[in-house]
Amino acid sequence: MAKQFPALNSPFSIGKVTIKNRFVMAPVTTGSYLNPDGSFSPTGIEYFVRRAQGGMGLLQTGALTTDTEVDATSSLGGAFRTSPAAFLATSDAMLNRTRAYGAKFFVQLTLGLGRNAPGLYGPSENPVFGAPNLTSPALTVDQIHRKVEQLVEAAGIAKQAGFDGVEVHSIHWGYLLDQFASALTNRREDEYGGTLENRLRVNREIVEGIKQTCGEDFPVTMRLGLKSYAKGFMQASFDGEGEKYRTLEEGVRICQLLESYGYDALDVDTGVYDSFYYACPPMYLPRGYMVELAEKAKGAVGIPVIVGSRMGDVHVDEQAIEEGKFDAVALGRPMMADPDLPRKVQSGRADKIRPCIACNQGCLGRLFGGLPCGCAVNPEVGREGEGPLAPAPTKKRVVVVGGGVAGMEAARTARRRGHDVTLLERTDALGGHLLTGGAHDFKVEVRELNAWYQGELADLGVDVRMGMEATPELIDSLGPDAVVLAAGSVPVMPPIEGTDNPKCVGCVDALRNEGALGQHVVVVGGGLVGCELALDLINKGREVEIVEALPAILSSGIPVPLPNMMYLNDAFAYHGTPVHTGAKIVAVTDEGAVVESVEGGERSVLTADSVVIAVGFKPRESMASELVGRGYEVYEVGDGRQVGNILTSIWDAYEVAHAL
Repeated sequence: MAKQFPALNSPFSIGKVTIKNRFVMAPVTTGSYLNPDGSFSPTGIEYFVRRAQGGMGLLQTGALTTDTEVDATSSLGGAFRTSPAAFLATSDAMLNRTRAYGAKFFVQLTLGLGRNAPGLYGPSENPVFGAPNLTSPALTVDQIHRKVEQLVEAAGIAKQAGFDGVEVHSIHWGYLLDQFASALTNRREDEYGGTLENRLRVNREIVEGIKQTCGEDFPVTMRLGLKSYAKGFMQASFDGEGEKYRTLEEGVRICQLLESYGYDALDVDTGVYDSFYYACPPMYLPRGYMVELAEKAKGAVGIPVIVGSRMGDVHVDEQAIEEGKFDAVALGRPMMADPDLPRKVQSGRADKIRPCIACNQGCLGRLFGGLPCGCAVNPEVGREGEGPLAPAPTKKRVVVVGGGVAGMEAARTARRRGHDVTLLERTDALGGHLLTGGAHDFKVEVRELNAWYQGELADLGVDVRMGMEATPELIDSLGPDAVVLAAGSVPVMPPIEGTDNPKCVGCVDALRNEGALGQHVVVVGGGLVGCELALDLINKGREVEIVEALPAILSSGIPVPLPNMMYLNDAFAYHGTPVHTGAKIVAVTDEGAVVESVEGGERSVLTADSVVIAVGFKPRESMASELVGRGYEVYEVGDGRQVGNILTSIWDAYEVAHAL
């Protein structure tokens, strides 16, 4: 049998440090791996060790702040620089374990966030992202010098702790060094402004300082956004035109200058906060979109180019590395979804990789909400300290009712604990809302997640019974010790005239058979389901209008992560999609949708070939009360308990099943 993925499984070097494969853990801040004193928390240590166990070649922390003076209000902490003892001790404990798996480990160090957060300094006075009424104060030359000194000191501590190198954070996502590098945000007239070389001066001083302190052989890399996709402050460029922050050509030139300054590798991606969907891309952007951009950088420099942003398709990665388009892949969210991804590639089991669905719910969405990172599809992220899932002390007979994502996760986890599990699904297909929610062209990973779950159930030997309508009598006949109800949810149809009109279609029916919809479609409901359906129809050439009763779309229910929200709003603006907010549906007629202003009560008719109702879901009728007193434990999980999303369904099911 020919060796699979020879390129991804081959070593490469950053300076004189050899990495065992082409998998680099992207520097993701989880919000939980550091203690207030700057040391690594037990949870954080287990988080990194788990990914070393999974075969990662190069581990990296997220950004550790080094400035405790000028930008002391930064939430990233900086105590490890001023009081390094605890950092050194916990780093030693962690590195002794990660080295056992052959992983190298870099620390990412940041000069600061700049205008991305209120109260922090920038190269010039600029509007604060998300708070344009505020401005970031400009750094003095002395403050710049002190910031550089502190970062260099921190690099020395990282080397003392035993880390193999550092990555500088970063000329990407619009952080402080990114603001220095861009003429849009850097309007200084001193030695740190003006020409590109001057705007990059601080980066040269950083690497020269680190090399002087830590030695020429200590690797220093830079995270770099090759193109920003920004027209200006709080203005993304949906199609990449009208660039005002950084063009690809300038990004490539920056690569060349960074190499000349002494950086040992470049870790490239795209986007800034103002174009957040290019910085932390949701599923709407295709996997591998970075390949051609990275190839431009690779062709301009001799040092390794690592590429991140939607690089979770290992087949795309393998081909690109084989063709010399870049040297390695940086995986952040995919390494949360499946920490064993590199190991599975190494052992020829890439088909067993649990896919990241790029929903941004568990990772970025929680982090921006002030919560520790998790992962929608991997409920064990953040629980690494609990160790591997333990076998149940008493083997039970478990019946799971419902073959949607909650039911499949409950069955999978219960079986992993050693229980005998029977899953009952009333239809002839597993997946539930994964089937309809994954129907869009851009939901490839949702379809892959459904296939992954089905493969897991088969591998674990779960007794799956299709076309079985669960009844109390049927459940009794199976003799369970515990029953997990994962009945799911059904779409809401508002009490309006014309729901029986052929033009009126429920959102689930529309997703099951998009081809039956007409050319001009009115989507009623501006939540995530309605907006994603509208986007898919627009991408397929349909004319779409959106009707939403609230003052803004995507403003109700579970918060939509910022990159996803920004993309959808910009997509509708780019395509000229009419969005009727403050309007409710009152009837469907042969003409189309009759809508009424929420405030004034004025009515109008939106002509349409099809009117899709996507105003929400409600739990399917529960049979829990009928199972009370029948001699077994009964639990409800997922949408059947409370309507949510993939994250809430999987987390619900895991929580119950891992305690059975």
